Amino acid sequence: MADNNSPDTLSVAVLGTGIMGAAMARNLARAGLDVRAWNRTRARAEPLAADGVRIADTPAEAVDGADVVLTMLLDGDAVLDAVRQAAPALPAGALWLQMSTVGDEALDPLARFADDHGLRFVDAPVLGTKAPAEKGELTILAAGAPEVRERAERVFGIVGSRTQWVGEDGASGAASRLKLVVNNWVMTLITGTGETMALAKGLGVDPREVLAAVAGGALDVPYLRMKSELILSGEYPASFTVSAARKDTRLITEAAHRAGVRVDLAQAAAERFRRAEAQGHGGEDGAAAYFASFDD
Repeated sequence: MADNNSPDTLSVAVLGTGIMGAAMARNLARAGLDVRAWNRTRARAEPLAADGVRIADTPAEAVDGADVVLTMLLDGDAVLDAVRQAAPALPAGALWLQMSTVGDEALDPLARFADDHGLRFVDAPVLGTKAPAEKGELTILAAGAPEVRERAERVFGIVGSRTQWVGEDGASGAASRLKLVVNNWVMTLITGTGETMALAKGLGVDPREVLAAVAGGALDVPYLRMKSELILSGEYPASFTVSAARKDTRLITEAAHRAGVRVDLAQAAAERFRRAEAQGHGGEDGAAAYFASFDD
């Protein structure tokens, strides 16, 4: 483990310690980086202290003196609110790794904020949920200037297993647009699995027979099995919540509308997540959109 007092040790402020942010902060601290963390609900951040993370009461306290600011919050509004609170203590020239899924439109005010405060901005949403985050196996989709990539990779190499650079300007939105497109496929898999399992129940078909029928073939994908197992167990520990999925499908459908693209499946997925959330499943794993197939 690196010496936290070494001048070569990066100081990283993590703003947002939900499912993903907490795993990132923990892995960074275990790798020997100097990590401070802030979360709107402090109690969610406090367990990280056992891994050597310093818990801050405010975003400003977290970023004071940091080399790198990492944001992992629900949406663009939450990210902008956090960095505005941090503004008085943001060090000029600090590297800002914006790793939340905020969509392309919400990225503009974030990039302007970075420019106004002298921050080096990298748009870097991630692919992966709770388990990959805990293992440091996320895929990072990144856009940022070549001269900041080495420093960014010191963080990305700890929280992820692969970084895909897709642009040289974080403000371009290239990474965030790619994330929306990939997430559209993710939502298709989640909602398709739930609806298929619900149809099996309605038709009196053993869902295990469904999985056996596609086993090993082109129709057999890991996500089908992962989400089916949650549905079959009746337990939905969240790795990517229904509420977060509803937010992401909203970002997808809004971006598609601006681009003049019809996304019928995404709109249907958004409605399924909305119904499941209304039924009280918002904090459960996205597989709980299964319940949207039934009236109660």
